[in-house]
Amino acid sequence: MTTQETPPAPFPLLLAEVTSVQTVATLSVLTLATVAPLAAASLGVGSEAVGYQISVIYSAAALVSAFAGLVVRRWGAGTVGVLALALGLVGCLGIATGFLWVAALASVLLGIGYGLVNPSSSHLLNRFTPPARRNLVFSLKQTGVPLAGVLAGLTLPGIGEIAGWRGAALAVAGMFALLLALFAPGRRVWDDDRSPGLPIRGNLMEGPRLVWRVPALRGFALMGFFFSAIQLSLMAFTVNMLVHDLHWSIVSAGLAVSVMQAAGAAARIGWGLLADRLRSGVAVLGGIGVLSASAALATAGLGPSWPVPAVIGVLTVFGIAAIGWNGVFLAEVARVAPKGTASTATGGALMFTFSGVVVGPALFATLFNTVGSYGETFALMMAFPLAGAAAVLFWSRRKS
Repeated sequence: MTTQETPPAPFPLLLAEVTSVQTVATLSVLTLATVAPLAAASLGVGSEAVGYQISVIYSAAALVSAFAGLVVRRWGAGTVGVLALALGLVGCLGIATGFLWVAALASVLLGIGYGLVNPSSSHLLNRFTPPARRNLVFSLKQTGVPLAGVLAGLTLPGIGEIAGWRGAALAVAGMFALLLALFAPGRRVWDDDRSPGLPIRGNLMEGPRLVWRVPALRGFALMGFFFSAIQLSLMAFTVNMLVHDLHWSIVSAGLAVSVMQAAGAAARIGWGLLADRLRSGVAVLGGIGVLSASAALATAGLGPSWPVPAVIGVLTVFGIAAIGWNGVFLAEVARVAPKGTASTATGGALMFTFSGVVVGPALFATLFNTVGSYGETFALMMAFPLAGAAAVLFWSRRKS
C-alpha cells in the first residue's frame, strides 16, 4: 500500500493538469477518426483506413510504454508530461499538412507522446492520492479520454465543414500549444523525486517483465489488451457507422458520439465510486466486460429505420461500458504494483493495452471489408470484452 505524500503544489491543480493533458492527447488521437468522411478523399484512402492510422499511433505508444516508467523516474514526471505535449503539437501540425506520408510519420509522434502520458500522470497521482480515494481520483483523471471524444464530436465536424479537415487538426495543435504555455514553466515542481543517474540501457523491458511476473498485474494487462481493442474500435468507427449504415449526416453523427462519450466520462466516475465502495475493482471490471459485450451485440441490429433516441440509447450503454473502465484499471494496477514501481507497472500494463488498440481497429477495418456492415462488425468484436473479463477474474485469484 502506497503512503500518501504531501504534494509540492495544490492537489486540485495536479489533477486538473493531468486531466487536461489526457484530454488533449486523446483528442489528437481521435482527430482523423472524427473527420474521416471529410479527409479520406484528399488523402486518397477509404474512410475505414482510419483504423490503420489508429493502429500506427498505438503501435508507437505500446513500444514507448514498455520503458516509459524508467523515463519518468530518470527525468521526472513533470518534464515527461511536457515532452508529451510537445510531441502532440508537432504531430498535429504534421497531420494538417494533408500529405499521407507526413500524416503517417506524424501519427508515430502522436503515439510516442501518448505513450508517455499515463505513466507520468500515474506516477504523480499514486504518490499524492489518499489510498481510499484512489479509484475515484484515477477515474476522474481518465474522464479526459471520453471528454476528448465529446470535444471531438461537438467541435471537429463543424470545424471541418467550415475550415476543412486540416483546420480541425490545426485547432487541436492550438490546444497543445496552450497547454505548453500554461504548464511548461512549472514542470520541475513535480520532478523532486527524479533519479538523474538511473540507467536506461538493459532495462527497456522492465515494465512488461514486472507485469508478467505478478499474477494480478498479468490479469489486468491482458484485460487491458482486450478492453482497449473494443473501446478504440467504438471511438474510431461510430461516426462512420452512423454515416454509412444509418445514413446520418456527419454533424448529427458527431453529436450522437458526443452523447456516447459523455456517458463514458460520467461512467468512469461512477465505476470508480462503485469500486471504492465495493472495495473490489476486479468485480467491477468483470461486470463491465459483460455489459460491453452485450452492447456490442445489440449494435448489430441498428438500422436507418431506428428512432434516433433508440440509437443513442444503445450507444450510451456501449459508451458506459466500453469507455468507462480505464480509471478503475489504472487504479488497480497502481494498487497491486510492488512499492515504488507504480509508473513502471503502469507503463508495462499499458504496453498490453496499447497493443490491443493496435490490433482492435485494424482487425475491425479488415472485418468490415469482409462483412460490409459496421454494426455487424461490432457484434463480431464482442469476443474481446468477454475475453478481458475472463482474464481479470482468472488471474486476480492466481498466486503464481
